[in-house]
Amino acid sequence: MESKVYYVSYFNEQIDALSATRSLAVACKNGFRLYSLNCADTLDMIYTNIKDDTCLVERLFSSSLMAIVSITAPRKLKVCHFKKGSEICNYSYSNTILSVKLNRIRLVVCLEESLYIHNIRDMKVLHTIRDTPPNPNGICALSINSDNCYLAYPGSNYIGEVQIFDAINLHAKTMIPAHDSPLAALAFIPSGTRIATASEKGTVIRVFSVLDGSKLYEFRRGVKRCVEISCLAFSTCSRYLACSSNTETVHIFKLEEPQVSPRKSVDASWMGYLSTYLPTQVTDVFTQGRACMTAHLPFSGVRNDVAVTTIQNQLRLLVATEEGFLYIYNMDGPEGTELTLYKQFSLDGVANNADGTRPEPQFLMENEGSTILGSYAGIVKGHPPGQMSGTESDKFREMAVATESPPKDGFQFTDDQEYPPLTQNSD
Repeated sequence: MESKVYYVSYFNEQIDALSATRSLAVACKNGFRLYSLNCADTLDMIYTNIKDDTCLVERLFSSSLMAIVSITAPRKLKVCHFKKGSEICNYSYSNTILSVKLNRIRLVVCLEESLYIHNIRDMKVLHTIRDTPPNPNGICALSINSDNCYLAYPGSNYIGEVQIFDAINLHAKTMIPAHDSPLAALAFIPSGTRIATASEKGTVIRVFSVLDGSKLYEFRRGVKRCVEISCLAFSTCSRYLACSSNTETVHIFKLEEPQVSPRKSVDASWMGYLSTYLPTQVTDVFTQGRACMTAHLPFSGVRNDVAVTTIQNQLRLLVATEEGFLYIYNMDGPEGTELTLYKQFSLDGVANNADGTRPEPQFLMENEGSTILGSYAGIVKGHPPGQMSGTESDKFREMAVATESPPKDGFQFTDDQEYPPLTQNSD
């Protein structure tokens, strides 16, 4: 396996109060791999494909449905059933696919200046959002909750505007003026009712209500220097927000209402007095929340993705890097302390034991070198720019061409325990 990893992503088991990150996907030059995260002591490989070069891979929770984009065909999206080794359908777009997001009812494909919203049951294109501001990094977020199925993307490439789009009813919901600088990262809370934002400046993290756009929390990552934010991620319990960057520190913020005390009341009065005479930028530094925990990585300048989840009844921080390593930190210490590194894994399936030895990886499925067979082919052609409104939906559906129709009954999974039926009322 190449040491360079192009893309990593975490996947939940289910969407409710007990949801937990259960697997990790890794895309690299010589294929992609899926790992189980049910145990913090071993890194079990679920599936591996070493024949198809991959730059993007997204799994639909714990199901066998995967969305894949290859390095050699960056404009084509393949939807596959990895356990059966079959391709369900594929779509081609007018430009490079920069990111793919999916939940139980929607699949979103992000290009630099447009987004396509598919019905995940039959992969039909329901709506296209055209003429979006240039988004070369493919920044967007899709809520994993089907009841609050919102899509977020940058509304400007000059300032940090967040556009919230209702992916069920297919209309714009609200615009949030989040930052003065362009956006660098977005993340929905598991319920879909809140969204975290970070800008290219990278010093302040904010959390807003999706319903009315009001600011709920404001955290300061740092004061002295600007950084490149790699990832924002809410914990599966919705109490914590992790932020990683190109520095060696991962910051974890706690989302809780401040407790009122006599001392805090005095401080608040004092800050109110100061705010009369000091610039807003100065007083904001004193009122913003700080990280309740930090983790120091053994590197800096390396892009990484993080998750905060419960593994074996213990809250843990997961950090997967483009250099091909996974770090697991325990979050059992008191607030204000540095997290302890529990385990380090190489994403070739080999883990470092406590004594420094490296045991052989455990394979849950023997699919080495499996190929993807058969296809339903669908082609989404490039069209002239249009208006970002609901009227585009019908027009675009008429223009979309498929060489074969998707399954009439939608995607079906043979194992009922693997994933519930894909209907809007399945939550």
